[in-house]
Amino acid sequence: MSVAVLISGRGSNLQALLDAGLPITTVISNEAEAKGLETAAARGVATRIVEHRRFSSREAFDAALAGEIDRAAPQLIALAGFMRVLTPGFVARYKERLLNIHPSLLPAFPGLRTHERVLAAGAKVHGCSVHFVTAELDHGPIVIQAAVPVRSQDTAETLAARVLRQEHVIYPRAVRWFLEDRLVIEANRVRVKGNDAQLVFAAD
Repeated sequence: MSVAVLISGRGSNLQALLDAGLPITTVISNEAEAKGLETAAARGVATRIVEHRRFSSREAFDAALAGEIDRAAPQLIALAGFMRVLTPGFVARYKERLLNIHPSLLPAFPGLRTHERVLAAGAKVHGCSVHFVTAELDHGPIVIQAAVPVRSQDTAETLAARVLRQEHVIYPRAVRWFLEDRLVIEANRVRVKGNDAQLVFAAD
């Protein structure tokens, strides 16, 4: 089994996946300066760059990205801070083989700036979700979530740091479940064979 990871930046979730001993064989970035490329190279993982700015359309970029993925032939593609909206055609090509980590308790707060929006809404609980990618942004079947408390003194930065720690816990777990063929999608819901907990409550 093998995993390709798509990144755009620092690659902290990539680091968590590597530290978990998962079979990451390829890391692809749409940003040539992404720090995560250095992390991957230092661990002996093949890296590729497909800069989205070089393409005239989203479809052309996705076609080039798919070409790199297909050359690597991974069983799973894991998005880890990959800041591009993928076209429906790309998502269909890798149906039920695309995972993403999102910094909110989906379906609440899809999209960007989740921590600021959580604070503005006065929510008492925040968190992160690993989900299968579908054509509708941040709405695919949820694999696992982690919940963290929102504290009265929180800023977007402190809340983001608390959520990120949990991302590093649940993303490797979800990827391992996939590689072990333990994830079953039924009516847009994900069941884990063996009944492992799919919600983590973090006290910190």
